[in-house]
Amino acid sequence: MSRTFETLFRAPYAAPNGLQATDDGLWIVDQLTDRVALVEMGEPHEFGATRILAEISTESSNSSGMAYGGGSLWIAANGPGRLWRTSRDTDAQDGEILRVDPASGRTVSRHSLPGGGGTHGIEYDQYEDGIVWLTTLHQDTISKVRISDWTVLHTIPLTHGGGHGIVRVEDGIWIAHRQDRVFLKLDLQDGHEMDRIENLAPLPEAHGLTSYEGDLIYCDASTGSVVRISVGR
Repeated sequence: MSRTFETLFRAPYAAPNGLQATDDGLWIVDQLTDRVALVEMGEPHEFGATRILAEISTESSNSSGMAYGGGSLWIAANGPGRLWRTSRDTDAQDGEILRVDPASGRTVSRHSLPGGGGTHGIEYDQYEDGIVWLTTLHQDTISKVRISDWTVLHTIPLTHGGGHGIVRVEDGIWIAHRQDRVFLKLDLQDGHEMDRIENLAPLPEAHGLTSYEGDLIYCDASTGSVVRISVGR
């Protein structure tokens, strides 16, 4: 099965660590400032990025993972932001998920990460209403969470550590493992490996992950690159 990597453009921020493709464009969150931009999916301009369509400040911190669904952005706050900037009263002290108004940046609600610890990935389920999927690093799992009462319905064990961005597809879930430089497609029930894509050096590392036109797009917080993977079907 043919898989190709194409660097599309660079993010408008120094350290993009979450992204989500929508009909309006590509949302990108910055780990350093916790700002979020909606950018065009198109050819880059002379500075290597694409046009910014909208931008908001958020109350997130150490942002690492983002999704869109139910009219909201869902941002994974991987603890406080003091490593990258001055502390704020709104900084998470442990892993939290913030539901954010994409028009204003206002925090609609905050939710603790199941089991505590950190997170690097979140996905709003487009196939089952009212569900988000989270990487729960402390337990090396992906957790399926019902939004209405923030109850964990199911967990998928991970065979690799440091899970980053995740993407729910019809028959499974993709996860990026940055350190091991591999994308794994896992079964939704027992987590067995269904497919894999390796992104060996010198390709950009994978942090955030989203789906786009049947392919995968990821961002690298180290280089700012936004990369498309032609999955092959």
